Amino acid sequence: MNYRVIKENDVFLLTDEKGNIPKDHPYGPGLYSKDTRFLSKMDLKINGQEPILLSSEAEESYIASMILTNPHMEQDGNVELWRESVELTRKRFIYEDVFYEMITAKNYNPKRTAFDISLHVDADFKDMFIVRGFQNGNIGSRGETTLENNRLVLTYNGADDVKRETAIAWNEEASSVNKEGDVHFHLDLEHEEARTIVFTFAPTIDGQAPKTYPPEGALENLAVSYREWEEETTQVKTDNEALQRLIDRGIGDLRILLTDLGHGRFPVAGLPWFGVPFGRDSLIAALQMLPFNPDVAKGTLKTMASTQGQSKDSWRDEEPGKIMHEMRFGELANTGQIPFTPYYGTIDATPLFLVLLSEYIKWTGDLDLFTELEPNVEKALEWIDSYGDRDGDLFVEYHQESSKGIANQGWKDSGDSIVHRNGDLAKTPIALSEVQGYVYQAKESIAAIYEKHSEGQKAESLRNEAAKLKEAFEKAFWMEDVNFYALALDEDKNQVGTITSNPGHVLFSGMLDEDRAQTVSRMLVSDKMFSGYGIRTMGKGEAGYNPMSYHNGTIWPHDNSMVILGMSKTGNKSDAAKAMKGLIDSAASFEYDRLPELFCGYDAKGKAVNYPVACSPQAWAAGTPLLFIQSILGLFPDSLTETIELNPVLPEGTNELEVTNLSIGKGQLSVRVTGKDDGFKTEVLSNTTGFTAVTNRYHHPKGE
Repeated sequence: MNYRVIKENDVFLLTDEKGNIPKDHPYGPGLYSKDTRFLSKMDLKINGQEPILLSSEAEESYIASMILTNPHMEQDGNVELWRESVELTRKRFIYEDVFYEMITAKNYNPKRTAFDISLHVDADFKDMFIVRGFQNGNIGSRGETTLENNRLVLTYNGADDVKRETAIAWNEEASSVNKEGDVHFHLDLEHEEARTIVFTFAPTIDGQAPKTYPPEGALENLAVSYREWEEETTQVKTDNEALQRLIDRGIGDLRILLTDLGHGRFPVAGLPWFGVPFGRDSLIAALQMLPFNPDVAKGTLKTMASTQGQSKDSWRDEEPGKIMHEMRFGELANTGQIPFTPYYGTIDATPLFLVLLSEYIKWTGDLDLFTELEPNVEKALEWIDSYGDRDGDLFVEYHQESSKGIANQGWKDSGDSIVHRNGDLAKTPIALSEVQGYVYQAKESIAAIYEKHSEGQKAESLRNEAAKLKEAFEKAFWMEDVNFYALALDEDKNQVGTITSNPGHVLFSGMLDEDRAQTVSRMLVSDKMFSGYGIRTMGKGEAGYNPMSYHNGTIWPHDNSMVILGMSKTGNKSDAAKAMKGLIDSAASFEYDRLPELFCGYDAKGKAVNYPVACSPQAWAAGTPLLFIQSILGLFPDSLTETIELNPVLPEGTNELEVTNLSIGKGQLSVRVTGKDDGFKTEVLSNTTGFTAVTNRYHHPKGE
């Protein structure tokens, strides 16, 4: 990455590798909260010159550090500051919505040395949509800048009648400061003497200022919260070092991306631009996290339920019972200039809401949450059958109504992603293959919960609807000539026949017969679809195929994870192991072994090729290796029947895997899988779940 990003709860900081926020940079660095840029310039200088970068680290994710030094400074033959004589260390973090910047200057000159350290700051308070160049509109104006003691306050009066402020403070007397945001400190240090200046930046909205703490205490509290997160999360140990690094990175990154809007913790979509609630992304990331921390799913479900659609509103693509797509909080949203308050243009979030709820209950047995959310469940099911199925053909399809909405409303939401074999773009309404799988799974799973609730009539009705959908899906989507399922149906109910990864999501739904599931699985790991580093979004040789295209040939880790989980569930374990190994191998190509949002779909020859503007960290990419663990174990608990299915396979390069403290029902499960060329075995180390049917089998290492 050529940028550094840190986040905590609702605030994130995006800078260059030196730690600066260059003014008017096209990438839009800054300090952001509630979709507003509260800091648009932050430059560190020594004697008025920009220091030289030595190192820039953000491995811990919640804290970043940079080491810099001074250039050689000479005037008229007189040395003002010898090169590399001063070390500058920047250490920064965010705690309880305040950004802390600790700048330490250390003198390595043999003699006592005097120099000037300065920080130059400004805030434009731009809405994120304006920063990214997506939108212009009616905006407010800068207010008065105040300067008092060791504190500078920049203000903005928004067009939404919201007053925003950035309060900047420092811990010692500055040698000079002005309202233009130039803060200078004169330092005079002995050899190896160091001095630390602490800045705090507090975004304030309508007078609601966050509390500032002493930096050492704030940092320790932040570190403690991360240790607690690790302790409450399932533990994994494996001899595959690459897989271990992926797991550790994924757990840490998901902690960064957690936010709480008052209904419990849930993962925002990703950084830097999607640190907000996203229906589809948050729901899938929470699904990936179920084996590690099911409480996140609970917070996600309650957050989504709190914004469930109430009325018909074409501006926001809202309909009663629909689960939102994206929520924004900035000036443009507040003034109705963009429809994201929230925006509902997603076809899959509503069935995924039901899928996550049913899977959460299978893992936890928390039927109280179902009772609490049952009105939301009924509204979601009603939306599927009415607004979702626009023409009564049993298929859920989408069509954009909002003038500033999204045209393609599945997870592949770019404008060119739904393309026919001849290269023509499909026209809406469009019914996507994976969405029908989500709907089938939702109805089957919710039926089982209704049955447990002694609501047999509702259960029977949902199962009948699911059975009809399965039959209709086979007739409408199966393509006999290529032995695969269509990507979608277009406005005329014609198959969009391009070979893509989308039907792979249907594997997890349970809607496919065994032979068809195996056929789909084999196609997805064929040379056409599998690059060696992962399953492509679109097959080589298709009219729309482009290994650099956002959705038409690249590799998305989360897409792979959903397919891999389905392969594991349907018994296609060798294919799952192959796909997992590809992504594990790809991780070495990325900074800090962090799987990005996506990467290019070229054949594996050397390093994986980066996609230039991929989000990183990104929630469902971080959750991908977590879902690997469930897939490796073949672990599918069901608290409704009090059973736990274990059907493991170890991907190549993995000989030992130990997973401890899996939360299932009201207890925990710990499992070890070991093996080499002559086979492998599964040991249940402990089982306090109270569930009696634990399957423990021996398997060939290739999963055949």
